[in-house]
Amino acid sequence: MKDKLFIFDTTLRDGEQSPGASMTKEEKLRVAKALERMGVDIIEAGFPIASVGDFEAVQAVAKAVTESTVCGLARAVDKDIDRAAEALKGANSARIHTFIATSPIHMKMKLRMEPDQVVEQAVRAVKRARQHTDNVEFSPEDAGRSEIDFLCRIIEAVIAAGARTINIPDTVGYAMPHQFGELVRQLIERVPNAGKAVFSVHCHNDLGLAVANSLSAVMNGARQVECTINGLGERAGNAALEEIVMAVRTRQDVFPCNVDLDSTHIVACSRLVSSITGFAVQPNKAIVGANAFAHESGIHQDGVLKSRETYEIMRAQDVGWSANRMVLGKHSGRNAFRTRLKELGIDFTAEEELNAAFVRFKELADKKHEIYDEDLQALVTDTNLATENERIKLVYSKVCSETGETPEAAVTLWIDGVEKQAVARGDGPVDATFKAIESIVQGGANLLLYSVNAITSGTDSQGEVTVRVEKAGRIVNGQGADTDIVIASAKAYIHALNKMLAPAERAHPQL
Repeated sequence: MKDKLFIFDTTLRDGEQSPGASMTKEEKLRVAKALERMGVDIIEAGFPIASVGDFEAVQAVAKAVTESTVCGLARAVDKDIDRAAEALKGANSARIHTFIATSPIHMKMKLRMEPDQVVEQAVRAVKRARQHTDNVEFSPEDAGRSEIDFLCRIIEAVIAAGARTINIPDTVGYAMPHQFGELVRQLIERVPNAGKAVFSVHCHNDLGLAVANSLSAVMNGARQVECTINGLGERAGNAALEEIVMAVRTRQDVFPCNVDLDSTHIVACSRLVSSITGFAVQPNKAIVGANAFAHESGIHQDGVLKSRETYEIMRAQDVGWSANRMVLGKHSGRNAFRTRLKELGIDFTAEEELNAAFVRFKELADKKHEIYDEDLQALVTDTNLATENERIKLVYSKVCSETGETPEAAVTLWIDGVEKQAVARGDGPVDATFKAIESIVQGGANLLLYSVNAITSGTDSQGEVTVRVEKAGRIVNGQGADTDIVIASAKAYIHALNKMLAPAERAHPQL
């Protein structure tokens, strides 16, 4: 029997740290249920001490998820650990993940602590966490730039204190694969009580090496990988779950371990996370990109037609492509709608929420003949966006655009219950619409990104628009979907402005 490689998903914690990618409690629950359905071993649901919202999200995930272990992150501080334990009370299986920095630069410049003090605090934190659960994970932050002798010392101490998972983070994405694998191998060999813990890795993608570094560590004894859907995460992101899983599964001739996960849910989970966060998946992204299994070269096409294995090392169906899907239309009833959403892992806590989504479904069905799973996910996300912190609402929009003339947009908004109107001209219909909205709101935000993606194929496809705006250093994303690109754009811009009006998000830890 091969060893098991544990998959630790941190999309809801580290993935959410991408600028503008924060999720509501309801969105976190949808993602958590999708991860559970896929068979992820550990779900890191958040950082409970960060805010009331983060605490409530972790608490909700802990109560809703029964098959996966739910994890809460905590600094090596008593109040953090106790708060995480409180949030995880309702979990069927809970883990507390505590951390402290160990690199010379972090200890000196950030913590302003001596090495002895760091070891003492780490041990105290693990012991306190063990008062709440036997499942405790410890991470020496910035391990990739830490001195190996000190790592050995602190790891031995925290294992003795009760840590049963030791995570080695390459916090700034600095490591090289051969170097990182060797670090993990030496730690396992040199720490006397290493056999009492599972060694894990958490790699960032600053140099594009997160997956390579993680897999190198696995080859050298790591048996847990911390990763995210689509490689989502702060800066350049984290190791992509889909790439880790399929690399290990495809190359069983190389890896001494295997993953216990239903990979057929990968594509659906990828699309769900993309829809909720507004971070589109690039077409040439491995495993989940639209072109991942596409062949244009005549030589390639000929080879695949004769034998798939000539140019494909895995089956598209194994990760969720080309799966049978129920197609809904305008004659589909409420029960079929509810059933399909449930199959996609989307449940409504209140009947009013289902009713609102069903009304939007019928409106979409009048515009679009066939409605696919991707449309449903976008529709539910769009429904949620329309109900959260909606101080600004789009009431009416009219755009005039013709050859040789400057486009003009007329927009009517509700702002805190007051109707306001504006007309503006722009370089195109979207630009004119944004200028009309801005002239009403006068938010003063700068548009950093405008992106349009077709949710499905065909000229009647919904357009999914993502905008990113910045004001005073704060960055938020906005999303909107509609068969009319201008309307989708207006929705996305207004969603971003509503987010900007909400209280600022809390600071996140680095790991």
